Amino acid sequence: MREDRKFLIAYYMPEFPVPGSTLPVLEALQKSGADVIELGMPYSDPIGDGPVIQDAAQVAIKNGVHIPGILEMVRKARAGKGCKKITVPILLMGYCSPLMAYGGDCFLNDASEAGVDGLLIPDLPPEEAEGFLSRAEGFGLSVVFFISPVTPSERIRMIDGLSTDFSYCFAVNATTGTGKLAGAEHETDIEVYLRRVRDNTQKKYVVGFGIKDKERVEKMLALADGAVVGTAFLQAIRDASTPQEAAVMAAGFWRKLRGPQHTNA
Repeated sequence: MREDRKFLIAYYMPEFPVPGSTLPVLEALQKSGADVIELGMPYSDPIGDGPVIQDAAQVAIKNGVHIPGILEMVRKARAGKGCKKITVPILLMGYCSPLMAYGGDCFLNDASEAGVDGLLIPDLPPEEAEGFLSRAEGFGLSVVFFISPVTPSERIRMIDGLSTDFSYCFAVNATTGTGKLAGAEHETDIEVYLRRVRDNTQKKYVVGFGIKDKERVEKMLALADGAVVGTAFLQAIRDASTPQEAAVMAAGFWRKLRGPQHTNA
């Protein structure tokens, strides 16, 4: 994410909504103009996820998703096995407990070897992350830290200094998929908040939570370096009954969100 342009990031839960969907959906997202793909690692106690992503995680677990399987899917995607070769950056979003159970350095090594580019871990406090950050960077993995509307300016500067390439701003204090962005009052609040982030950061920052359509994406891209769309994307594909149908739905949603001029070959 070092290029001087805006980024649109897709959040996807592997093997949702049906087994076998992951590689076709990744291909559809890349072809339809996703600049970065964020893959969720399903967990039973996701502190930052709203009901749609929570439900998707339960479906993923039911469909056999686990961390080694996700890494194997990333490995196949990078090699072009089961889909066209995926070249866009891939980030993994998950929580501390499963990674600790896997084994910290073992996970970092395996993620790096599979072709993962970076990690988002919402329950990793920045103040306690120095050792993990150093080890992750040793394996060539970036680490993304989080900023919220109530984060003090001094702490924003600290988070900006820790995040490897960019930081992730919660649009509001809520879980994913929130409807709190609606209304003029919230429009003003988020503009003030993101201007404050801009004034206190040197690296890029992206915005997520509650971004569901092209209009909202455009507003966020005017205020930030990127936007993340997850809940609305999962809602758009959840009725698919086959992997191929999931891919078609994914492409249709993302092209509508992004615009045909941004599709990739």
